[in-house]
Amino acid sequence: MPETPTALPTAAEELVALTRLEYELTLFSRHYLASAKYRPNQQLDRSAYLILVRLELDSPLSLKELAEAFRLDISTINRQVGAMRKQGLVERVADPDGGIARKVRATARGLEMLVADRTHSRSGVTKVLAEWQDDDIEKMASLIAKFNESIENLEGNPWPRPAG
Repeated sequence: MPETPTALPTAAEELVALTRLEYELTLFSRHYLASAKYRPNQQLDRSAYLILVRLELDSPLSLKELAEAFRLDISTINRQVGAMRKQGLVERVADPDGGIARKVRATARGLEMLVADRTHSRSGVTKVLAEWQDDDIEKMASLIAKFNESIENLEGNPWPRPAG
């Protein structure tokens, strides 16, 4: 028996799907950000975690490069990096390319704390996905990566990704 061609979604169906997606992304953000309160073993605040993630893969960076990567004002990044320096999470270094501006890189302590927090975070995600099939987890990871890459392409602001 020949397959019936699949009908394209109508504009109304697309609107319903996009409305649902936007709502689910809102909840996703809420759950992720709110969950930090319930993870007492997390050592890093959100901004330090994100900056260290970036520096782990793309280091060293100037304050200007960090501000551009995060789409934040340089004074905001300067304040966040200053707090991280006081905690020994990052350090300023000479530009390896010989530029005038000093750059920021993660310290061994900063990377150790990042790994510890990532391990706690991954443990929480593992609990949430305990009943999921491996292929569903892979599909979700692929779709979120595709979504993030689409945003990065629209913004002209690609992020480095770990190999593998």
